Amino acid sequence: MKKKKRKAAPKKTAKATAYHHGDLREALRAAAIAILEEDGLAGLSLRAVARKAGVSHAAPYRHFASHEALLVGLAVEGFEALRAAIVHAAAIPNDPPERITTIGGAYMRFAAENPALTQLMFGPQIPNRDMIPELVAASDAIGGEIGASLGDPALGLAVWAAVHGLAMLILDNVVDLGQRRSGTAVLPARAEILLRSLFNTVGA
Repeated sequence: MKKKKRKAAPKKTAKATAYHHGDLREALRAAAIAILEEDGLAGLSLRAVARKAGVSHAAPYRHFASHEALLVGLAVEGFEALRAAIVHAAAIPNDPPERITTIGGAYMRFAAENPALTQLMFGPQIPNRDMIPELVAASDAIGGEIGASLGDPALGLAVWAAVHGLAMLILDNVVDLGQRRSGTAVLPARAEILLRSLFNTVGA
């Protein structure tokens, strides 16, 4: 009597793999960032994120209780990524004036590569942001990190204000540092030139 062939186990789909390996949050985050940068805040909803990530409409609620929670999560992770970029830039051995320009260039690079996320992080899209402790702490950490890197909290605040103001003027298309003709890749170097000129007396 012939033995019946055992049916092969069904292959795990990408969706199932995401659930079993804990990658769902990362898939949702990547989808949300892609939508934010491609379509703006108006196109960013939990349903759109689920569709982009290839999961069920209910799946995002495993990690984000609401649309606002999604925005807060993206902003906090954005601040963490920006802080990491500052830490990396500050670790390069140089004197204080050059450290300012290096940090400023890293800040501008982050803003140029993540324009919509940067505007979400600092803009009014998240209401009552001062009442959200994790968002306040993540934001404050940026100024604290710059101040610690320069060994002077007041100077850190001045550098933060200068480079952030410049970044916002560029993202709002008020100031052109060459990005309209040459693209945003030129912005970090152009920002460094301006910061070097502004803070050229530091450490003198």
